[in-house]
Amino acid sequence: MTTMSAERARSIEGRPRDLRGRDRNDRVMSILGSVVDRYLGVVARFDYKPEHAGHNPDTAMTLVVSDRTIVAQDENVAALTFAAPDGAELPAWQPGCHLDFHLPSGRRRQYSLCGDPADRTHYRIAVRSIPDGGGGSIEMHGLQPGTTVTVRGPRNGFPFVGEGKALFIAGGIGITPIVAMVRAAREIGMDWQFVYSGRSRESMPFLDEIESWDPARVFVRPDDEYGIPTEEDLLGRAAAGGAVYCCGPTPMLETVRRAFVNSPATSLHFERFGAPPVLDGTEFEVQLASTGEILAVPADESALSVIKQRLPGVGYSCQQGFCGTCKVRVISGEPDHRETRLTDEEREDSMLICVSRSTGSELLVLDL
Repeated sequence: MTTMSAERARSIEGRPRDLRGRDRNDRVMSILGSVVDRYLGVVARFDYKPEHAGHNPDTAMTLVVSDRTIVAQDENVAALTFAAPDGAELPAWQPGCHLDFHLPSGRRRQYSLCGDPADRTHYRIAVRSIPDGGGGSIEMHGLQPGTTVTVRGPRNGFPFVGEGKALFIAGGIGITPIVAMVRAAREIGMDWQFVYSGRSRESMPFLDEIESWDPARVFVRPDDEYGIPTEEDLLGRAAAGGAVYCCGPTPMLETVRRAFVNSPATSLHFERFGAPPVLDGTEFEVQLASTGEILAVPADESALSVIKQRLPGVGYSCQQGFCGTCKVRVISGEPDHRETRLTDEEREDSMLICVSRSTGSELLVLDL
């Protein structure tokens, strides 16, 4: 999760739209004011702390699939519900939390919780089946009731602040953390707006529920009906002094991040579900100790993306430098550490190959 803040003062005027994107002439919003840096302090107070749940998120839990339901018309998204085998109470969670799944194949994947935080006996996630996505989603999508899995968490890198005004933006399967946030905002009476984008209505999970909400607050905009969303489509409903929460594919996140500075909102919170683009990399080389093979890592690619072409079974999950799944021992060479997970001691002989690179032209020899 990342939070951005800026001070500015300007006026904007815009018309809210109904669920089909049409102007609503009966409501014209005129906003004039200055935006202050208040949300950063609030976010700091609301960061997820495992001790509040009375549970160490690194502790492994064995859970059983209790239900599997298709939640998109194209049948490519399955909602999976998990429970303790003995029906025991599960650790508490908040909107924005995710679970780490350790799959029978050895893969590790992370999925956002999208159920009801008040239900302490079940966890619910939703998974889109992606044929060329590395196999994790296919394996998860295929889990059937009665199957047991090892889970760690809940963890929260995308905290929701339950006060003030908020614009929620979701793209495709990025709806999973956002839908829990919007439900919470509705329940506590926040002033909220929601933009939900996807390739088509058939591909968008939870659409029946979402289209039952207040049409003055919800804009459902499939790409095949409206085209690729513009900056105005995504951020046009942002409120002065409010927050923006966004989860979706990389192009959507980059559009929101680029345009946020010109919006009236104060803070931006986002979560990506794919690898971030490499914006300031230089080419370097890695050597696989097991074979001696030397691989060139282009300036705009990660070491992980190159290595997994040679070693498809290499471990990875978040691809963003915070889960630690792709940790590799460095035999020689000096890594440029770009993650937020490893301790100083771990950095002396290890790196996360999903984001970290080389400090220079020196070859990195990896224990792979």
